Order: sequence, then C-alpha cells, then structure tokens
Amino acid sequence: MEKPVSKFWWLWLPLLIITLQVCLEVFGTAEQKVFFLKEGGVQENFQAFIMAVAAIFAVRLVLFVENKWLKIWFAVAALSAFYVSGEELSWGQWVFEWDTPTHWAELNDQNETNLHNTSSWFDQKPFIILSVGVLIGGIIIPLMQKLAPHKLPVKFVSVYADYRVMPTALIALTLKLSDIYTKHSGHELFWRVNEILEMFLCLFVFIYLLVMKNKYLADPDLMKNNKKAAS
Repeated sequence: MEKPVSKFWWLWLPLLIITLQVCLEVFGTAEQKVFFLKEGGVQENFQAFIMAVAAIFAVRLVLFVENKWLKIWFAVAALSAFYVSGEELSWGQWVFEWDTPTHWAELNDQNETNLHNTSSWFDQKPFIILSVGVLIGGIIIPLMQKLAPHKLPVKFVSVYADYRVMPTALIALTLKLSDIYTKHSGHELFWRVNEILEMFLCLFVFIYLLVMKNKYLADPDLMKNNKKAAS
C-alpha cells in the first residue's frame, strides 16, 4: 500500500510560504524584501535546499525502480534537481564567498560562478520547460484524472502525480498571471515575482518527487505491477 504524504508538505507548506510572501509584500520594508529575495538570499538558499533533497529522492528512485524508462525519467530529474541546487548557490560561491575568475566574469552577466547567467539555454529555456511541465503535470493531468481519466495515455501512468501537486501548481500559475498583469499594467503586485515563481517551481519538483518516492518506495510490489504500463 502506498505510504500517505503528510498534508504539511503538499498543502500547508505551499500555503504558508505564499501567505508569508504576501505579508512581506504588504508589510515588509525594502530592506526586508532585499534580505529575502536578493541573489544568495534566504529564498535562493531555500530553493537550493529543497532541490538538493529532491535530487536525493530521485536518486533513490533510480536505484529502486526496475523499468528502464522510469530509471531514465528519474535520472533526468535527479540531474536537473542537482543542477538547479548548485546553480542557486553558484556552486558554493554564496557559501564560501570566493571571487569569480576574471575570464568567467566576462561570460557571466552577474559576475557569478554559475551557468544560468551565461546563456538563455541554461536559464530561460529550462525555466519555460519546467513551467509548462508544472502546468501540464500539476493542473491539467490531476484534473483529467478526476474528470476524464479515460483520456489520459495509459503508458505514462507510472509518472503521473495526483491532486497533491495541485496547490503548488496553482500558486505558481497565479504568480505567472500576476507577472503578466504587471507587464501590461505597470502595477507591481510582487517584488521580483519571477524569483518567487521560481521558488514555487522548485517546490513543485520537490513535492512531485516526494509523491513518487512514497508511491514506489512504500510498496516493492508496485513497481512490478506497473512494469508493463511504463514500458
């Protein structure tokens, strides 16, 4: 039997974070906003932490599942989560405070030792791909599971999440809509909204892999039952 995921992780934690964020936007000073949202600040450290944990979840899944396509799926998730975690800390620069080498500073538009500030291929495009993944995997698929499960491809059933990823996905969608509103109206609802959105995308990955870990690691026979469906 699948081990239940505590509501704290998939419901109360996302709601708590967005509530604190709204309070910061409404009542916080400029200095407090900078403290939490600046490069190398509290929020980026939090993102690095949850993505590091997500990478560990994914590695455990790679070692456990039998189906080769699921192994590849979770291996990609592990590498991606590890990459994001490292990038958020500039691979240790924000922790150990080393100076960026001169030749790398010329390539990096924020003078940091990371890849995502050197090209849109390491930053904007992965961000777009993840955003689309959250929309599909976090909102569309859970809704179809409830309203039209027969229309979902059976061969991908082993990687579908469920309603537990929806709260985080809906908050991420709301943040994206607020960003679009700001760009068209000029009225800013959130300071550095893309940074907040990025945090919820990371939180989505964490919750998704937590659900997958509890799904597969709780029942050794489940992998065998789903082997044909995933092939």
